[in-house]
Amino acid sequence: MNSFEQHMNQSIENELSAYSYSILAVAEVEQASLVMPEVLIENQFNVTDSGLYAFISSPVLQPKKNIGALTLEDKILWRSQSSLTLNLSTMLAKLITSDLTNEYTPLAMGDKSFSTVNINNSLYFIYSFSVSFTDEEQSFPIIVHIVRDKQAFTHLINNFEQQLWLGLTVLMLVILLLQLAWLMWTLKPLSTLQQEIHAVERGKAEKLTSTYPKELSKLTNQVNQLLATEQKQRQRYRNALSDLAHSLKTPLAVMQAQSDVSPVNQEQINRINSTIDHQLKRAQSVGQSSWVLGIAISPIVDKLLNTLAKIYQREDKILNLTLQKNLTFKGDEADLLELLGNLLDNAYKAAKNTIKLTVKQQGDALIICVEDDGVGIENEQIESILQRGIRADTYDAGHGVGLAIVRDLVQSYQGKLNIGNSAELGGAMFTLCFSQSL
Repeated sequence: MNSFEQHMNQSIENELSAYSYSILAVAEVEQASLVMPEVLIENQFNVTDSGLYAFISSPVLQPKKNIGALTLEDKILWRSQSSLTLNLSTMLAKLITSDLTNEYTPLAMGDKSFSTVNINNSLYFIYSFSVSFTDEEQSFPIIVHIVRDKQAFTHLINNFEQQLWLGLTVLMLVILLLQLAWLMWTLKPLSTLQQEIHAVERGKAEKLTSTYPKELSKLTNQVNQLLATEQKQRQRYRNALSDLAHSLKTPLAVMQAQSDVSPVNQEQINRINSTIDHQLKRAQSVGQSSWVLGIAISPIVDKLLNTLAKIYQREDKILNLTLQKNLTFKGDEADLLELLGNLLDNAYKAAKNTIKLTVKQQGDALIICVEDDGVGIENEQIESILQRGIRADTYDAGHGVGLAIVRDLVQSYQGKLNIGNSAELGGAMFTLCFSQSL
C-alpha cells in the first residue's frame, strides 16, 4: 500500500513538473515584466475550479529573518484563470512555512520542491520550480507554482485500498476453501473408517470393506484379522462347550435311568445336572469384549414374546411393551435372549394378570426393565440376592429361576442389576443398565 502511494506521488510530481515546463515555454520577459498569453494550451488552466492551477511569483531576495516577524513580500506576477477563486496569498504563505520552523529561505535558481498544503481543510499538491530570465543583461528570477487538488488522488488511494482489502479477503476465502477441500479430501478415509467401525459396532457389518490408502491399509487389515480371529475363537469355544455338555449329559442320563439309584444319589445327580447347565450357560456368554457387534433388540423381543405367548397361552396374561425404535444391544444375541428370556419367564410365572417390559435408551445407557403385578420381593430377599455368592434360585418360585444366570451375564458386560418392587404394578421389578459407549 505504501509503495503504491509513493509511486502515485512520484507520478503526480512528474506530471506537475511537465506542466511547469509547459508554462515556462510560453512565458516571456519584456522590459522587466512578465508576459503570459491569455489562454494556455492545457485547457484545465483556463477553466475555473478545474482542480489544476498555476501561478508565478517573484522570490524574496532578502536575508533570513524570523517567521514571527515575516510579512508576505512575494509578489504574484501571474495566475491562471482556473485559480481566480483561490486565495493564492494564503497558499503562498503556507508554502513558505510548510517545511520550516523558524526561518525561510527562498528556492535557489534551478531548485524545485514538491509538497502538500492544507487550505481551509482542503489538501493541495504544490510543485514549485525556480528559474531566472535574462533581459538586457539583467536577471529576472521567478518561481512557477503548479497546484493540483488532492481530492481525486485521495479518492483513488481509498478506492485502491478498498479493492486491495476486498481482493485480499476474496483471496483468503479462496485459500480457506481450498484448504478445507484439501482437508476434507485427506481426511475422507478416516471418516469412512469411522463409519465402517460404527457399522461393525451396530452389527450391520462384520468387517471393514472399503479401500484405504497405504497409510491406513495395514491398520484396517489388522482390524479385519482381529475381528475374524475373535469370531472364530468364540465359535470354537462354544463348540467345545457343547461337546463337553453332550459328553457329560449322556453319562448322567444313563445314571438317572438306573432303577437301583437311591434317593440320595438321585438328588446329587440332579444337583450335578443343574450345576452343569448353569456353568455352561455362564461360560458360553460372550460378555464385553474389545469388539462387540451390536444386534437389533426389536427382533429378539418379538421372537421371545411369540414364544412366551405360546407357552402361557392358557393363563390369559397381558404384556405391556414399551420399546424405542432402532435400539441395539452391544453384545451377543444368545446373551440377550438369555437375559430377556429368564426375566420374562420369571415375570410370567409371578404375575397375576399384567407384565410390563420397557426397553429404552437413556443417554449412553441401555435400560431394560421387567415388571409384574405379583406379590413382589421382600426387602430382605433383595439384599440377599444382591450379595456376592448368594444363589438366587433358592428363593420363591417365579423370582429365583435363572436369576443367577442373569446376574452373571450382567456382570460379564459390566452392567448393573437393580431389583425392587414396581410402583406401578406392585410386583417385582428387575432393571438392567448397560453402557453403550466404547
